[in-house]
Amino acid sequence: MSVIENALSRSREQRAADDSAARRTAPAQPSGPAPPPLQLPNLALDPAVLERNCVLPQVTDRSALRAYKILRTRLLQRLAAKNWRSLAVTSTKAGEGKTLTTINLAVALSQEPNTRVCLVDFDLQRPAVATHLGIRLERGLAEYLLGEAAFEQVIYECGSPSLLVMANNRVFDHSSEMLASARVQELLRLINTHLPNHLVIFDMPPLSSDDVLTFAPRVDGVLLVIAEGRTERAALEKYKELLAEMNILGVVLNHSAERDDGLAYY
Repeated sequence: MSVIENALSRSREQRAADDSAARRTAPAQPSGPAPPPLQLPNLALDPAVLERNCVLPQVTDRSALRAYKILRTRLLQRLAAKNWRSLAVTSTKAGEGKTLTTINLAVALSQEPNTRVCLVDFDLQRPAVATHLGIRLERGLAEYLLGEAAFEQVIYECGSPSLLVMANNRVFDHSSEMLASARVQELLRLINTHLPNHLVIFDMPPLSSDDVLTFAPRVDGVLLVIAEGRTERAALEKYKELLAEMNILGVVLNHSAERDDGLAYY
């Protein structure tokens, strides 16, 4: 069995298991009192670092700002139409602008009135959200996954109560196994319990690993980032079958030479 076939088989099995568990455990009516509000640590973001890394709101390029607003609006429309609230962002390979797109999308969404966002760095192979935001973590997502920290210790307000970030500062050699672990399942349960009104965005590794297929059944949809001049047509053909197994919300095109906004959404 090929790597892709094996990954597809695991994805189908995981989706079937999740659907079965949901049918067994989903309550007919919400029960019990709402959980108390979380007391979350706050991280101050350095505007100079954000500007250097091209992170909103420290982006002055009007065409880029317009592009992210268009992306935000179209994504919100698709999520609302399906009553979805979680998505994973991936690419075909490193270097296509996946993480920066994910961060700026999360920031742009949090700037929309009445929209709250939780950004989770689930690229356990090459975590980069903390680096882009210029933050140093005493405790991060890895500490929670390893049982060294509690949920409320690793989720931070970043510049605004509408934007929460769970960043990571460790690499996991067996990342797909970690994403399938009971600890991740508990993390998702806590997010659903304590952040029921937030859109949850997961920055995932590229499709060249099986992490996305492992995790895709646990989110509502997937956003694919590609880059003109960097993404190869052969790669898209290679991953076509894998993408067919996912709920694709759209494709973001970075570095487009045919548009003046540098970023397009399909």
